[in-house]
Amino acid sequence: MSTTEADILFKDVKKGEIILEMRGITKIYPGGVVANDHIDFDLRAGEIHALLGENGAGKTTLMNILYGLLRPDEGEIYIRGRKVEFKSPLDAIRMGIGMVHQHRKLIPAHTVLENIVLGHPKVGKILNLHEIEREVKELCEKYGFKLDLHAKVWQLSAGEKQMVEIVKALYRGARILILDEPTSELTPVETEKFLESIKVMAEKGLGIVPFVTHKLPIVLSVADRITILRRGKVVARMSREEATMVNLAKRMVGREVLFRTVRVKTKIGEPILEVRDLHALNDRGVPAVRGISFVIREGEIFGIAGVTGNGQQELAEVLIGLRKPIKGKIIFRGRDITNASILERWKLGMGYIPPEREFGAIKDFTLVENIAMNYYFDEKFVKSKFLLDYDKLRELAMKAISEFNIMAPGVDTKAGHLSGGNLQKLILARVMMRRPKLLIANLPTHGLDVGATEFVRNKLMEYKKEGAAVLLISEDLDEVLSLSDRVAPIYEGRFVSILPIEMVKKEEIGAMMAGAISEGVAE
Repeated sequence: MSTTEADILFKDVKKGEIILEMRGITKIYPGGVVANDHIDFDLRAGEIHALLGENGAGKTTLMNILYGLLRPDEGEIYIRGRKVEFKSPLDAIRMGIGMVHQHRKLIPAHTVLENIVLGHPKVGKILNLHEIEREVKELCEKYGFKLDLHAKVWQLSAGEKQMVEIVKALYRGARILILDEPTSELTPVETEKFLESIKVMAEKGLGIVPFVTHKLPIVLSVADRITILRRGKVVARMSREEATMVNLAKRMVGREVLFRTVRVKTKIGEPILEVRDLHALNDRGVPAVRGISFVIREGEIFGIAGVTGNGQQELAEVLIGLRKPIKGKIIFRGRDITNASILERWKLGMGYIPPEREFGAIKDFTLVENIAMNYYFDEKFVKSKFLLDYDKLRELAMKAISEFNIMAPGVDTKAGHLSGGNLQKLILARVMMRRPKLLIANLPTHGLDVGATEFVRNKLMEYKKEGAAVLLISEDLDEVLSLSDRVAPIYEGRFVSILPIEMVKKEEIGAMMAGAISEGVAE
């Protein structure tokens, strides 16, 4: 490969040298939302500088500006003292900046090697794949990555996919690596491996910027320095030695945060949901749910723990009516709803929090209109057969903003102008304020900050105390263990076991999630 602009710019860089400066960065979105308010940020070679903040604090906007996805309204960026302007991510890549997004940008049907080389700015029209493979292998050896370059991406675990994204950025010449919520989809074992990897990358002289909303122990274990944003402004800068879980959370949220949800004991009532020998296919026509059976009762939180892609998404979609089963039965409050419509299930008292915000909201609709999507069939919010009562819906939307701490200028703001975390809170509010008898919560705290996560977990506990049933699907093992009365680790579409919380050992559940322990279904 030929010498790049980044190779020249970072030649003879010394560890500890400032390689990035962002000065006075300001970004204001339509509607007057100030995402970044004169932010200063810098990074040294060989340093892990974590960027923390609650949802809507401005982290993503700041890093998108650094990566060329957005242009600032004010401010300057310097790479090794040289002022730069990025009109696109390609400009940022040429200057040695790489970004690993929270939602993977890989093509599942292509091999690891094909994904790494795809769109590479140094590649000409004719590819020498043997030479490229040799270079990628050398890169993997340098940083200690173990990848099968000829495996298809769809065959990889979440941790391996993340590794592919990192190697792809490094192969493009990244000296500054931005990591968006880097451990959000990883198992405990994968998280440990990942943390070791970024320590090695920092030791080799890379500058690394992980930005995080809620996994504060990760920050404390690897970060050299920490910058905290709140409502678009820098509110604290500190070293790892100065940081604690308590002061990080307090600076992020602006109040004390409790890190332990107290599981309340409630009277377990009658069965709300009964699932019998359920089978379903995924979008490729491959079996995804394989003979799952379980019961959820009133006053119970039933937790499903698993890594993405093991059938929990398809299971949730079958239960709420978004996907047809090929075998099995679903009994809800004594009624067979296996073939019932989504609307019938909602009216009977089911609620669903989807894992992807993009599928749970319409970004071109206002907050009021998004709230209305779960209330248009409710007589209390309908004036006549064809007219909604917008006054009542506005009141409900204002209550949602207040109760769920949604950062928005008003109820007429379009949902697309909210940050990802605030969009998630909007979806949560819309579903949870209906008080469903069964709440299927699929990754309900995914991407939320520590304060919002605490709020949602307490809400789930409130439901339980009121006698409702909750099916909690989460990739955060600590979350499942802290909230659930029973836990079902899922692997390749089957429950490995169903255990009462008193019998659960975290290490064993983690191993079951990874397929390392096999047991019979215990329902």
